Amino acid sequence: MTATEKFTKGMAIFASDIAQGFFEITHNGFALLGLAVMFAVITLTARPEIRQAGEVELMGWLQTRQAAISGMAADVDAIDRATATNPQSLPKQQAAVAYWLSKKYNVAPEPVSALVAEAFEAGSRAKLDPTLILAIMAIESGFNPFAQSAVGAQGLMQVMTKIHSDKYEGFGGKLAAFDPISNLRVGVKVLQECVSRAGSVEGGLKLYVGAGNMEDDGGYAAKVMAEHNRLQLVSTGRSVPLASPQIVPVHHPVAPTPAKEEVASYFAS
Repeated sequence: MTATEKFTKGMAIFASDIAQGFFEITHNGFALLGLAVMFAVITLTARPEIRQAGEVELMGWLQTRQAAISGMAADVDAIDRATATNPQSLPKQQAAVAYWLSKKYNVAPEPVSALVAEAFEAGSRAKLDPTLILAIMAIESGFNPFAQSAVGAQGLMQVMTKIHSDKYEGFGGKLAAFDPISNLRVGVKVLQECVSRAGSVEGGLKLYVGAGNMEDDGGYAAKVMAEHNRLQLVSTGRSVPLASPQIVPVHHPVAPTPAKEEVASYFAS
């Protein structure tokens, strides 16, 4: 064997030894990494509090990083507080109502869709037509969750918050009057009591607006029923022209003070 052949064979053996050593190191490294990962998984499974603490730390770091990049504080819970639903996720009947109300009252379809879905659910529980509930919201506030009348009726359904403060206790207090879903549920409860006491929807609406002891409710019940009838047609797939929304003064159609006193005395009894 010549010197050149010996040198070539030696280099081949040297390269083979290096490759074998690299494989052993890499193999052992991956084995150690696998053991570390398995140990971490077992630890996190057995100790959920460690996992939760880690998730909180990671989320905090991500929020801080996002704030540094965007220049504003992140709030990952914001989506959970938003009263909004994709109208395409609603049943066809509810989606039709949501789109029609959105166009007529110039409000976004997503929050209206959430209210429509809630009205159908609340109406089913209270045995009230959901389109009647939506009609009241339309006439009372035009779907403005922050509306307030001169006599203190508040929110979507213009509930007299001071009179019905007890009904808001389950929602955290009177400020829930400005939470759309809470106001809707309280309003439905008030409407249910009014209809039950009056014995009819029209009579219940007269009580709801605070005109139970008056001859005239200022046309309130007629306006609500007209919108109710339009929404019923929309829910069946009928094409109903958009009309200018007619918002009437709430809870004081003729004489504000007697109406307020009459509502207060009824629900206080």
